[in-house]
Amino acid sequence: MPIRAVVYVSSAGEAIAGDKLGLSNGKLDQVVDDAARFNRNAGVTGVLLFDGERFLQYLEGPEDGLSVSYSRVLGASSHDGIVELQRGRVGQRRLPFWPMKWLPVEPEELRRLAQADWTRFNQRGDPEDANATAMDLLVALVEPFAIAA
Repeated sequence: MPIRAVVYVSSAGEAIAGDKLGLSNGKLDQVVDDAARFNRNAGVTGVLLFDGERFLQYLEGPEDGLSVSYSRVLGASSHDGIVELQRGRVGQRRLPFWPMKWLPVEPEELRRLAQADWTRFNQRGDPEDANATAMDLLVALVEPFAIAA
């Protein structure tokens, strides 16, 4: 079964952004826990990066599961201003670690990822290279958390 992926950026809704990293009222944790339950059943994995104001989310899975999960994303009130950066087929799962997990990142990290090359979700392997792809950067950012889990 082919694996597809989608990545987008968006602005956090007031209930989450007003709380910066979503730590005091747990709203972000609630959103992510709900998404993880849904994604597990849909066969979707992914990660949500949050810099206190903006999100970057990468999702991957079978086309039918990804389509339903992404439809939920598009209708969610927890964010707005969604800009899709890339959507397409990937050869294999790149982030099989979680049905959904959020990770705090610095604004500059999120900005660099959003501006990087997401074409065909290519991965060259060296995130330190000046021509590193977005997947190189994302995998390098996420893998330490996956290893620690």
